[in-house]
Amino acid sequence: MGGLAITSLNLSHFRSHQAARIEFDGRPVAIVGANGAGKTNILEAVSLLSPGRGMRRAATDEIARRPENIGWKISAGIHGFGAAHSIETWAEAGESRALRIDDKAAPQSALGRITRVLWLVPAMDRLWIEAAEGRRRFLDRMTLSFAPDHAEAVLAYEKAMRDRNRLLKDQVSDPHWYAALEAQMVQAGTQIEANRQLALARLAAAQEGAETLFPRADLALTGPEGEAAMEDLAQALAQNRRRDMAAGRTLVGPHRADLTAVYVAKGARADQCSTGEQKALLISLILANARALAADLGAAPVLLLDEVAAHLDPARRAALYDELCALGAQALMTGTEASLFEHLGKRAQTLTVAENHGSSRITA
Repeated sequence: MGGLAITSLNLSHFRSHQAARIEFDGRPVAIVGANGAGKTNILEAVSLLSPGRGMRRAATDEIARRPENIGWKISAGIHGFGAAHSIETWAEAGESRALRIDDKAAPQSALGRITRVLWLVPAMDRLWIEAAEGRRRFLDRMTLSFAPDHAEAVLAYEKAMRDRNRLLKDQVSDPHWYAALEAQMVQAGTQIEANRQLALARLAAAQEGAETLFPRADLALTGPEGEAAMEDLAQALAQNRRRDMAAGRTLVGPHRADLTAVYVAKGARADQCSTGEQKALLISLILANARALAADLGAAPVLLLDEVAAHLDPARRAALYDELCALGAQALMTGTEASLFEHLGKRAQTLTVAENHGSSRITA
């Protein structure tokens, strides 16, 4: 099996799956079944093989299968970057999530060094017209695929910011208390900004001259209310202490950045495009991310595409499948009808998911 791929997946009391085992062969995977059968739960399990809370951002106790509520476990085999790894992640009832990589306890950030996982789910369809937080998360997920140290930088920045916010809420005015925390924020924030700009540059290069039916998007990073991105964070934090104290939180920094996109062929901002055009832009960026990683690392990321095919016309659907196969990407895709994946033919592995007496059942 070449490239980067999930080779096996075992689920125990995970969402609707009481017990399941799936063997993958590296091809794209068409997951077919009725709404509510448990298709998306498979994608969510794979998303938890990367740093963070997964594509649903669910708390650990929300994931456990009901009514047992005894906790949950995911075990997986991964092949890529010249090595094979085993991953186990789980949470006992009422406990926080744990992780083992190759039978050794590990922090979640370590997952970013052995795999790359990107996803596109229906909840992201409104990405360009809703709050900036979702766009930052989308950008940071792509950034993490290029810079595995990005997760540590974000965690370090957020920890220092939480401590600074406590000082602000307590109306502490001594500048010495702020100086040390702001120095940590500047160090981590500078790395966050550099990582994000690297990702934007790689995405732009991957779109340049690409043969694709999906539209090119020009991306830019701005501060709140569209102002230029912060260049001197240390000065801004010091100057804004009084304003931040009044607000009870930090109002400047990379946690306030926004991602903007322009549909190049039309010269229109993404938030002014039609729903279909906005979806096409998202698919285009996911594909550009995969192309860039394939060029940089020799392996495309694992892609999780939830109900994407149903919203594409036949020509773009076929183009998407052809691009995924040309990249050699393992893409897990869900759909309610097998006919949605006809163009893939034998290039894909097919799984059928059905509800059976309150539990999901998977058949190949």
